[in-house]
Amino acid sequence: MTKHIVVIPGDGIGEEITSAAVSVLQKIDEKCHIGMDFTYKMAGGTAYDSCGSPLPQETIDAAKKADAILFGAVGGTQWDNVKPTLRPERAVLGLRKALGLYVNLRPVHVSDILAEYSPLKPEIVTGTDVLIVRELIGGIYFGDKCESEIHNGAERAWDLENYSVPEVQRITKFAMRAARKRRHKVTSVDKSNVLATSRLWRRTVIDVARDYPDVELNHLYVDNCAMQLASNPKQFDVIVTGNLFGDILSDEAAVLGGSIGMMPSASIGEATSLYEPIHGSAPDIAGKGIANPCATILSAAMLLRYSFNEDKAAAMIEQAVDKSLAEGWRTPDLYKDGFKKADTHTMTQVVLSNI
Repeated sequence: MTKHIVVIPGDGIGEEITSAAVSVLQKIDEKCHIGMDFTYKMAGGTAYDSCGSPLPQETIDAAKKADAILFGAVGGTQWDNVKPTLRPERAVLGLRKALGLYVNLRPVHVSDILAEYSPLKPEIVTGTDVLIVRELIGGIYFGDKCESEIHNGAERAWDLENYSVPEVQRITKFAMRAARKRRHKVTSVDKSNVLATSRLWRRTVIDVARDYPDVELNHLYVDNCAMQLASNPKQFDVIVTGNLFGDILSDEAAVLGGSIGMMPSASIGEATSLYEPIHGSAPDIAGKGIANPCATILSAAMLLRYSFNEDKAAAMIEQAVDKSLAEGWRTPDLYKDGFKKADTHTMTQVVLSNI
């Protein structure tokens, strides 16, 4: 049966990096006979310019019918003055909500090859293997908000943070199941010494964990977790947390490997899932052909693993990326003297040759 993939390039370097990932998927399809086809849809600033909406209904409808979505990136300075409800970034939030993408997965693996690029000492960071499980469609990003109101004679704005027990139960169960396939340890991150939502979060996580006695559970306040990620990242296996904290911590963890150009992600839903690099649209280098395609290529590997259960095919991509790096190929974000400099096209071709 054909697997239908909707590709949403977005803005900036989005077209360049998704094109690279699609070519890798097509090469994998030739070897593994998975049977994938690709449909392209718009989102972000380019969609706003074309039809007045950052997320056209046509894109939502196609995504809902897809077996998986490959997403590039959205945003750019030319849309900075668009009203908030029409900003390109609303496309990302809109897709998450429309598709019920309730969990974001951010794997952070620091190999010997990339340890030298980390801001941390190699002996601290080498061997780090963390999976951040972030709740994605609840919390403050999706709560009620007010852009401006007068209160006691002064203008103010506010955003409402809230979580329900079922939301916390669902994300915790996902994290526990993920830990069972890894090192059987979950760290739940909250701010329960201050926030009411975090106190509900913590007691719900504890309650769910009783059904997973083989998984070790511990708790950290978000500020302490941020410090521990920078001082002793190898202690972590699976980190589960809410939307806001997960957004911040996953970006912090991403720099452990030296470049966010290497970091993939998956947003998992019950019907379909979306895969994207964690970096932005990088409008300053768009069209120059120097973007690192590896994060998007590795996101395509996650697509094969999580949406199609094609573990072998996913591993082929991951091994090809590792081999390309071991051979000394580096895009500008990673290049140092003594290595082989590669632009987007060259890096893609090297990965293809190593599959």
